[in-house]
Amino acid sequence: MSDHDDAARYDHRDGAAASADQPHDRDRDAARDRDRDHARDRDRDAARDRHRDGARDQPGRDGDGDREPEAPPNPFDHAGSNPLGASGGTGGAGTAHAARATFEHGRAERRYDFRGDGQVFEDNTFINQFWVDSGPPAVQGAVPRETLAALADVYCETAGYQRMKRLLRSCGVLVLTGEPGSGRTATALALLSELTDDHVTRLDPATPVHTLADDTVQPGHGYLLELPPEHGTDPEPGDDDRAAPEGRRRLTELHLDRFSGQLRAKGSYGVVLVESGDLADRLLQGRYGVPCPPPPPAEVLHRHLRTLLRGEPDGALDAARALAAHEEVVGALGLDELRPREAARLADHLARHQKGELTHDELLRDCGTFVRAQARAWFAGADRPDRLPEALPALNAAALRIAVAVFNGSAYSLTAEAAELLTWELAVTLDPERPVGRRLFGTHADNRPVLARSVVEDGEIDLGAARVPARVIRFQGDALATAVLREVWHGHHNVRGPVARWLRGLCDDPRPEVWVRASVAAGVLCSWDWVYGFGELVRPLAALDGRVPRMAAATALAEAAREPRVQPAVAATLRDWARGGDAALLDTAVLAHGYVLPAGSVRSSLDALGAVARSGDGADPDVLAAASFSAMRLLASAEPETVADRLGHWLGDGRRPLADLALLTAIGTLTMRTTHLWGLTEVPELEPHGARPLLLAVLATRPGLAAPLAALVRAALGTPRSGGPALDGLTSLVRRAARDPETLRLVCGFLPLLATTPRDRDRLRGLLTGLVRDRDKPLDRTAAGRMWDAVAEGAGR
Repeated sequence: MSDHDDAARYDHRDGAAASADQPHDRDRDAARDRDRDHARDRDRDAARDRHRDGARDQPGRDGDGDREPEAPPNPFDHAGSNPLGASGGTGGAGTAHAARATFEHGRAERRYDFRGDGQVFEDNTFINQFWVDSGPPAVQGAVPRETLAALADVYCETAGYQRMKRLLRSCGVLVLTGEPGSGRTATALALLSELTDDHVTRLDPATPVHTLADDTVQPGHGYLLELPPEHGTDPEPGDDDRAAPEGRRRLTELHLDRFSGQLRAKGSYGVVLVESGDLADRLLQGRYGVPCPPPPPAEVLHRHLRTLLRGEPDGALDAARALAAHEEVVGALGLDELRPREAARLADHLARHQKGELTHDELLRDCGTFVRAQARAWFAGADRPDRLPEALPALNAAALRIAVAVFNGSAYSLTAEAAELLTWELAVTLDPERPVGRRLFGTHADNRPVLARSVVEDGEIDLGAARVPARVIRFQGDALATAVLREVWHGHHNVRGPVARWLRGLCDDPRPEVWVRASVAAGVLCSWDWVYGFGELVRPLAALDGRVPRMAAATALAEAAREPRVQPAVAATLRDWARGGDAALLDTAVLAHGYVLPAGSVRSSLDALGAVARSGDGADPDVLAAASFSAMRLLASAEPETVADRLGHWLGDGRRPLADLALLTAIGTLTMRTTHLWGLTEVPELEPHGARPLLLAVLATRPGLAAPLAALVRAALGTPRSGGPALDGLTSLVRRAARDPETLRLVCGFLPLLATTPRDRDRLRGLLTGLVRDRDKPLDRTAAGRMWDAVAEGAGR
């Protein structure tokens, strides 16, 4: 490098911009003079503003009491800021992607049939979906020996089976806890059959253990009692437990002691099945309670297939097992892991397929009913008890399942809190006259997720600016979320009201981790029933004060528009709101157009944003700010070329509102992180650049757009009304480049496009000089030198 070139660079020893000849000195002096002029202009404007503010309450010079009109607000006062910034922002793209993916599996509706009596017959087992208090208990009914023989042929021992057998022999009574379908009943029957030589009797679920007469217990027999969920209900505060109705009294260790004594006196055994919950937690602390984990589903499937395909040609068993692992079958099931009851059902379907009784499509259709059957069983008769205290455990479990459907993959703490809020809504709907409180020490957090067939594990939450560790909860199956919402929305109309109120409340929460999830779920519900969903969810949110509920309404509209049959209604709604004159609805419409989906295309969304800007003549800076934010989000979509072309057209259109919209968008790309501009469609190439400003993300992924974007930024820098905010945005970009090598590379490639005239170069060099000399945060000299050289490269363009 020559001495002349060295002089033209920054002197890195003192950070000054050294010169080798007089022209460079003149350039520097001219830049300094312009800075002084700009400072004087700012001071004069500030003085004028102070004078105007002081004179607002003073009469005019003519003494008629008229006040001097206020200057119109400047749309560039908050250029580059997120419209939701003060409320928590839009959050990170990860939250939106997870919310959208939650319902991706269930886009195509699946249907299935149930018997009218609420029972499904599987092999030799009746699955009753409703707990019905049918009067006096039937007391007992012998389990046929054929059933026990068939069970012995397919039963797969669960973990801890031998310990259960030893405990049953020593105590006479065993309490097995777990979820329905987890193999509890099969394990209990296997234990009792082994110890009593197949003399097993079922007791009616309504049988109170403490009321069994001694002569009811037969010598050498085994007794199985499966308690319905409401047996775990605590008495109402102030009530005497002894006064509770027979069959509703809480099972205690004392009751089990009496039952144990009766059984041991006759050489008999008893197993009580208790569903996960408060009662199970208490009994597990005693000497009778044992958790019953499900056996490996693959082994259960194999044993059932082996029995069902006995006598079939060689290879049928292996073919059936291979088909069970095929991605089409696994995808149709939508469950991470089958429970034993489901594995047995799948074995039956696979065996029928091997025998030619089911086609491949029929097999997939039947597999799709598993997750829907689970959802229906969860909510069937959840509020049947007559008194609210008895209904609360079932309502709490139902609320948790719905909350996990909405927050699937999100923080457990947020999901649990949302579930409590929904429990309250459900309870006051069931019994409006009774105040409802919260249990402080109910089911432990370690045991509660199993109620919703979910797990809690370590994960991360995307906040936009950072990712933080969190304990997240998720369903054990990607089809469960859609199945749960569909069952609630379509199967239980009276639940719609409390669910809608709950979602509206969540959509008004400033935390993006909450309102984004709730708004996407609201959009899914609207796509299923537009008339009801729009009236109860979207329209009330759009009319609220504040950007968060409006952004939530916009998100719900965009998600609903994903359904082709609903999209025309969404588009018509946005057109009406844009013309209606209501500021809140107009704001919501503008925000919704940033998603592309409501208008149907990027071009149509840009047309709508331009029309809004023109109709208001740029008088409302809030409308322009929202429109520029949506334009930036469109630039972050899959068609940035279309957006860049339209921004250039607006800039040269000659109408100030459109030019201001283009300038505001250009300024925003300098500072707005890409992750905050998420949409409801995938743009995978932008994901690695989520933490960078949008301008850098587009330059990295679409280098062909560098020239049109540079023209927009040059115009923003050179226009008096936007020059200050644009220079601030460029300053932020330059400082970011000094800290990140990849950003520095992109900025150095972009700066020459901004330095096409001597005035442009003077402005950029003056910016670099000031940043290097900044006494508080001086710019890195090496990075500044590279950018200085890049500015010089623009001289020949």
